[in-house]
Amino acid sequence: MTKATGGKNIFGFTIGILMLESKFPRIPGDMGNATTWDFPVLYKVVKSASPDAVVRKADRGLLDLFITAAQELEREGVRAITTNCGFLAMFHNEMAAAVDVPVFTSSLMQVPLVHAMLKPNQKVGIITINSQTLSQKHLGAVGVDKVPHVIIGTEDEEEFTRAILDNEMQLDVEKSRADLVRVAAKLISENPDVGAIVLECTNMMPYAAAIQEEVGLPVFDIYTLVQMVHMAAVRKPFCGYM
Repeated sequence: MTKATGGKNIFGFTIGILMLESKFPRIPGDMGNATTWDFPVLYKVVKSASPDAVVRKADRGLLDLFITAAQELEREGVRAITTNCGFLAMFHNEMAAAVDVPVFTSSLMQVPLVHAMLKPNQKVGIITINSQTLSQKHLGAVGVDKVPHVIIGTEDEEEFTRAILDNEMQLDVEKSRADLVRVAAKLISENPDVGAIVLECTNMMPYAAAIQEEVGLPVFDIYTLVQMVHMAAVRKPFCGYM
């Protein structure tokens, strides 16, 4: 490189992440913990977008706030934009239309791809933070409704859903891990035709390895999707020997 071009205040961020406004702990592996990533990410908090407002209430009044925040990330130079809540799939089409960089609002976008990898008679298992409010408007926006799938939630468990959606200051990590493992085991026990799992909630990332150890299946989440988009956005030349 002999010349460099400016025009921005900061450089080197491939992925921009739109964050809900929250206070619950973001442990290593959580999308909102910067040590989770092997490359720089640029965060932007969307004010008033609480976990409760997005997941339980599906507040469409937040759409303009997310669009504005996405446009700000684009101006700051990110090459792709994601969010830290799978339920923001409900805004996917509007957000994608509002910027000129790729937008991937939800880990659920992987469900059609994952299903294409499976046997024709297999389904994709989806674990969500709240199966009662994960609706057709979320699934249809990212194509989940077009493939065989089964959904199970963690809302009836002891720790995880309550701590995240009630935005609590304390999180019992071991109880949360047990919640996720128990729900995954139930999913496979009741649906032996599930061939892979997609974790809807971005806060489930720290428990993906434990889930896989329990059920022995591929586990996809927002981490796998961010990694794929990052690698596509900053391709590197191959080095090797003939």
